[in-house]
Amino acid sequence: MAPRFTLAIEELQALLGDRLQTAAGVRQHHAQDESFHVPAEPDAVAFVRSTSEVSEVVRICRRHHMPVIPFGTGTAMEGGVNATQGGLSVDMSLMNKILSVSAQDMDCTVQAGVTRKQLNDHLRDQGIFFPIDPGADASLGGMAATRASGTNAVRYGTMREAVLGLTVVMADGRIVKTASRARKSAAGYDLTRLFVGSEGTLGVICEITLRLHPVPEAISAAVCAFDSLEGAVNSVIETIQMGVPMARIELLDSVAIDAVNRFSNTDYPALPHLFLEFHGTHAWVEEQAEIVAALATENGGRNFQWTANTEERSALWQARHDLAYAARAMRDNAKIFSTDVCVPISRLAECILATADDIKTMPIPMPIVGHVGDGNFHVVPALDTSNAAEVTAVEAFHHRLIERALQMGGTCTGEHGIGQGKKGYLEAELPAGVEVMKQIKQALDPENLMNPGKVITL
Repeated sequence: MAPRFTLAIEELQALLGDRLQTAAGVRQHHAQDESFHVPAEPDAVAFVRSTSEVSEVVRICRRHHMPVIPFGTGTAMEGGVNATQGGLSVDMSLMNKILSVSAQDMDCTVQAGVTRKQLNDHLRDQGIFFPIDPGADASLGGMAATRASGTNAVRYGTMREAVLGLTVVMADGRIVKTASRARKSAAGYDLTRLFVGSEGTLGVICEITLRLHPVPEAISAAVCAFDSLEGAVNSVIETIQMGVPMARIELLDSVAIDAVNRFSNTDYPALPHLFLEFHGTHAWVEEQAEIVAALATENGGRNFQWTANTEERSALWQARHDLAYAARAMRDNAKIFSTDVCVPISRLAECILATADDIKTMPIPMPIVGHVGDGNFHVVPALDTSNAAEVTAVEAFHHRLIERALQMGGTCTGEHGIGQGKKGYLEAELPAGVEVMKQIKQALDPENLMNPGKVITL
């Protein structure tokens, strides 16, 4: 325990009692997310229950110059919860109340620790649902903080579109509400969008008002194999350019399919695949499926497997969501080095095929998987972090991938965020913008206590 935080920890203990933990096991659990970044333990962990309590915690930390690191479920991919400068991990898991639901307005307000599955279980009988699906059962506060998206983004957008308003505790302990529940507003600066994607560097997100959607009348899913990776990607591009309102359109290359088969006990052909889902009326779903099937066939698609059965659809998408774990299971004691570029849809085939050629030079298997309907894809190498040559090779590949995406008008991160490892790439992507971000950070958090070392370097 760092001696400089002793007084802060004593004050926090008096406020929280046994919900302030300094045990080694608790601190280790809060030292990392799902990424390959080196774990970094906080000095203590606070399990908070309310926005007012978060405010008091932040005020104590500010008085003693103790960093504050918000922690949701620890399922992020860029080291955003690692306490790189020590301090207090603020665990939001006890802030798990669904505060209100309006089926008429199709919105809800939840505490930051509510997870997406918990919310959808609560909404199950009301004819509405929350569509943002990053795969993991992430907390909604964490999803807002990282501007998460996932498999449904091509149809329903990302957390940027889903969040109507926030309640945030600022670096000085003030409680700020960023917006009303109105579906649109021109009232001043858009504070909601400022905090969505800020990764805990500007404040602690405590409550979120979310846009909901009606449950579709009909849902149909399909898996389709392709003779080539190029054919699969071209089918995606043509589908999007034709305006087919896909709910999900996911790409897995042959290496990814092999990993999924081994991990999830599936038996898909060892070929590139698209996983597809259609939402709408029964007639409209059937029409969409016929259009996409025709496009896929022209591009070498075959072996369509269709289902409208809820359990079969869930199994299909669970296999897709397990890809990161499936990739890690390809090698013993490996860690995932998950990349996350996104390019304009017109450059998608060029970027993926160039990346596939680059992978051929690499010493380890590296699956390609992506939410390709919006130009976002990942390469997911399972990395032996004890092998220096391997780490160097993967880091060099990662650099080439991001440079390729940026040259095509894309971004270094489609959904995972910047965290620790992509700060330099953010500066390359938005050099003048980063200077503005630094000014905002310095104005709102002049002591650099809110998740320091993430997103930007001061």
